[in-house]
Amino acid sequence: MKSFITLPTTDHGPVTLPEPTWCTGHNNHIPGYRIDLTHTGTEHEFAFTGEKLLVAMLSQDPFVTDPGRRRTGLYVEQTGYAATLDPAEIRQLAAALTVHAMHLRTLAAELAAIQAEEGRQ
Repeated sequence: MKSFITLPTTDHGPVTLPEPTWCTGHNNHIPGYRIDLTHTGTEHEFAFTGEKLLVAMLSQDPFVTDPGRRRTGLYVEQTGYAATLDPAEIRQLAAALTVHAMHLRTLAAELAAIQAEEGRQ
């Protein structure tokens, strides 16, 4: 059963839209333009030595004008991490990136399943 959410907007008033099961909610929603409404999933942090390298989360913009962007995607943001590393630290970074790559592949598989489900609706 599909669930729906109603969110206030400054240009269209209250807007009711389907909420994907993976969406983590809109608790901090500040009314803005309808085109800016975004569903986001759980935030995944990819770190090295306690510093964020990447952040990734499922994302969907149901009211964008480009139909290709309405489909669910994985939003990925790189941080500004920078460091001078010695050989051991470089190997540690490479190992961390290998683990992160496996996690990203898992998220890609989840996204593919979600997009396949969207295609059937």
